Amino acid sequence: MRAPAWTEILGRVANDAGPVAVPGVGGRCVLVTGAGGFIGSEMVRHMAAAGAERLVLLEIAEQQLFAIHAEMEARGEGERCVPVLGSVCDRGLLASVFREWQPELVLHAAALKHVPLMERNPLAVLETNALGTWRVAQAAAAHGTDGMILVSTDKAVAPHSIMGASKRIAEMAMLTHAEESAMRCAAVRLANVIGSPCSVGPLFREQIARGGPVTVTHPAARRYFLTLQDVAALLGEAIACDAAEGILVPDAGEPVFIEDLARRMILASGRTAQVVFTELRPGDKLEESLVALGEQVDGAATPGLRRVMSPGAVGLEARMQRLEEAIPARDLTTALRVVEELAPDYQPSAVIRESIAEFLAAKS
Repeated sequence: MRAPAWTEILGRVANDAGPVAVPGVGGRCVLVTGAGGFIGSEMVRHMAAAGAERLVLLEIAEQQLFAIHAEMEARGEGERCVPVLGSVCDRGLLASVFREWQPELVLHAAALKHVPLMERNPLAVLETNALGTWRVAQAAAAHGTDGMILVSTDKAVAPHSIMGASKRIAEMAMLTHAEESAMRCAAVRLANVIGSPCSVGPLFREQIARGGPVTVTHPAARRYFLTLQDVAALLGEAIACDAAEGILVPDAGEPVFIEDLARRMILASGRTAQVVFTELRPGDKLEESLVALGEQVDGAATPGLRRVMSPGAVGLEARMQRLEEAIPARDLTTALRVVEELAPDYQPSAVIRESIAEFLAAKS
């Protein structure tokens, strides 16, 4: 039996499965960070089809980098794609990449994203998401890059998780460099991308295939969802439109109850499985929002994206310096003080608080 498309599960009209128009990349060199990931690799495909002159594929995961580069070679695009294995946190590597290839545009999709896993690895997610974005933006601005697009998330809004807080800092880090240089910067806050690895959709499919139970954290839990094709179209708009700057949010439709999603998937599978409620995991919210209480929507930036006016960060550079010192020292207490200064709505979960207690006990 054919697994239904995610658009069918969500009750939406399917988009054309062909390449998304990305007119802003024709004849240009584009650096894609996280190029082997779910979103990064999809954008590599669309930008190659849109005529990018060169695509520099920066990816820390060897297998994922191999896979996307091999795919592009099989499509006859191998000569235009440069695979670079390494981290967005590596300043020396970034400087080398920008010097050698001089990308005119950066699509920054590299990130750590799994909320409960990051609650147990807070320094790793702060290093990759916050410091990594800071360093990519620094390198881009220093080398005269025309523009940088950050793939952000609704979890950056009034964050409950360290992952969400790290992405809120990433937004501020990139936009600070926009204020200090001529580089056009935009952060596109995406909702949950249904079908992405380790997300609820594939998890439910696995649980249904095993006969259940299908685990839902809470009967009131609900989320906004976008398909991968939706995401590609939105990022394509952000890339193409020179007026698309600042924080951008899509119209993600109505939020979907996770229980409803589970029951739709069970029904569509033709199988039977029980839905079991567990509990909210560390860092989870009952529901997400794309705009914070202290932010204002400032009209349409593109047909699919609205611009959001958001408070900036005072003294960001000094705080990022403190993060740069705290992370290699494994000083979670100092790192979290910085996070709470930059994202005042953030409240550490019990898991994070326990980690702080362990750190302080080890130092005493």
